[in-house]
Amino acid sequence: MDALDRQIVDHLLRDGRATFQEIGKAVGLSAPATKRRVDRMRERGEIAGFTALIDPAALGWDTSAYVELSYQGNVSADRLKRDLEAFPEVIGAWTITGDADALVHVVAASMADLERVIEGIRAVEQVDRSRTVVVMSRLFERPLHGK
Repeated sequence: MDALDRQIVDHLLRDGRATFQEIGKAVGLSAPATKRRVDRMRERGEIAGFTALIDPAALGWDTSAYVELSYQGNVSADRLKRDLEAFPEVIGAWTITGDADALVHVVAASMADLERVIEGIRAVEQVDRSRTVVVMSRLFERPLHGK
C-alpha cells in the first residue's frame, strides 16, 4: 500500500459512504483512478469490506463482556474459531499471549443472556476455565486509521 492508497483508506475510514469523486478530489485523483485503486486494494485483501458501525445498545444489546478462555492442552486457532463462531453473541475473538488461549468479546441483551452465552461457551468440549470481565460503561471506541 503506497501513500496515496493510505490517504484513500483514511477517507474511507472517516466516511465509508464517500463517493469516488469526493475521495479522488481530496487526494488529487480522478474518480475512475480512485475506483481502480480501491478495487485493487479489495482484490489484494487490504480492504476486507464495507460496513455500517452500529451502537449495540441501539439494537437492545446493552450488556458487554470480555472473556479470557482457556482450553485443556493445546488448541488450534481454527478450533477456537469454529467453537466461538457458533455463538452469534460473540462479536470478536482473538488468540492471545499469557495463561488464556483466547480473548472473546460477547454482547448480550441482558445479564441473564450474557450468563447463558458464557455458560454455553464454558460447556464446549475441552474448555477448562474462563475469566469474565463485564463492561460497566462504554467510554469510546476508535476506528482504525491509516496513520
